[in-house]
Amino acid sequence: MPRLQADADPHLWVPVTDSIGFRGRRHRKAAIRMLLTQASATAGSTARPASGFAAWAISQAAPMLMKKAAGRVLVWVWKADAELVVAMAQVQEATPQLRTARAMMPMEYDDTENFRNAYLGVGEKLVVPLPGDGKTPPFATYTWDTGTHIITVTAVCGDRERFGTVIGSIDDLARTLRTVDDVAVGESPTVLRIDPS
Repeated sequence: MPRLQADADPHLWVPVTDSIGFRGRRHRKAAIRMLLTQASATAGSTARPASGFAAWAISQAAPMLMKKAAGRVLVWVWKADAELVVAMAQVQEATPQLRTARAMMPMEYDDTENFRNAYLGVGEKLVVPLPGDGKTPPFATYTWDTGTHIITVTAVCGDRERFGTVIGSIDDLARTLRTVDDVAVGESPTVLRIDPS
């Protein structure tokens, strides 16, 4: 399975993927609180801030889960305001079930435009700044189909009015995404193999 890499601007984004323990804890917790609040509103509950304890508990488990994903999932939050934007990149094997699920998405998801990435080629970009139901937060998705894998970046914004101010930076982040494959080297007496440190 290929792994993902990206060059997120450290002045704009805080990586959640490698933020174990106290490192990035405040940003991680705020982003999770924003996502829980949005999920609660989307599910039909009265919009209210998510539980601080729930956000804390998930924020403690999230880095370990992402580390276990071994580079298949990368997550960043907006540095200036972690509750404003959360961006997640992931790579999945292009199984028939995944292709079927993508084909059955609502018609609004067909309103895409071409999006070029120097590493992954031309993909699709979907921007929904004002979702029709009023409960769904603004979001943008970027998708590339490599034939064997589906690579996506999904960014969710917690503020409809400020979504337009960050979409350019989300584009820049998506343009740096790339895959890295492990190359198997055949064992041979003439080849010196050095394990990564």
